[in-house]
Amino acid sequence: MALPTTLYIARGGHGCRIDALDRSIPTLGLWMRFSVLLIAMLIVGPLSAIAAGPNAFHFSFEAIEGGPLPLSQYEGKALLIVNTASFCGFTRQYGELQGIWESHRDRGLIVIGVPSNDFGAQEPGSAEEIKTFCEVNFDIDFPLADKTKVKGPEAHPFYRWAKDRLGKRSAPSWNFHKYLIDREGNLVASFPPRVSPQSIKVLRAIDDALRS
Repeated sequence: MALPTTLYIARGGHGCRIDALDRSIPTLGLWMRFSVLLIAMLIVGPLSAIAAGPNAFHFSFEAIEGGPLPLSQYEGKALLIVNTASFCGFTRQYGELQGIWESHRDRGLIVIGVPSNDFGAQEPGSAEEIKTFCEVNFDIDFPLADKTKVKGPEAHPFYRWAKDRLGKRSAPSWNFHKYLIDREGNLVASFPPRVSPQSIKVLRAIDDALRS
């Protein structure tokens, strides 16, 4: 039996393509066909897993009270994750975020504030000072992370992952950038600081995420 002398395996995109078994050879045995299929499965499987990567529930922050704040505890819920600051022109959005938390938490939305001093040094306080500020001025009772880096090479892994998913233009450029995660842990939307948490655009996206 004459067998093909070359077998080319080309990878592209999120999968692979196996070329160059000459289908014009009628004597190609069943074992060869099976071998080709096995090779394809061995290559495509790992590549698909790499392409899929982690989802949002793989990440964990430090809670502002101390201890871990794993997002895995919210699996099956939608998340609105916002980098915040106490002395910013958008700080009033804390009140809007609290309003969304109160109106949507029974439907499965978790709002998470991530204080950061990355933009304009507008979050200089300690964890205790930040927590007290939020409670006294805005009655905040949704989860808060400890102060966190959200930009640059030292950014928290969640923020590096989100930037990889949606691109540099969707990364935080200032305080109160918003990321929306659906119930399956997929990053489904990004909203810049100027977009109010209670805007029609954000509320519709939240409704879609809760229905997913």
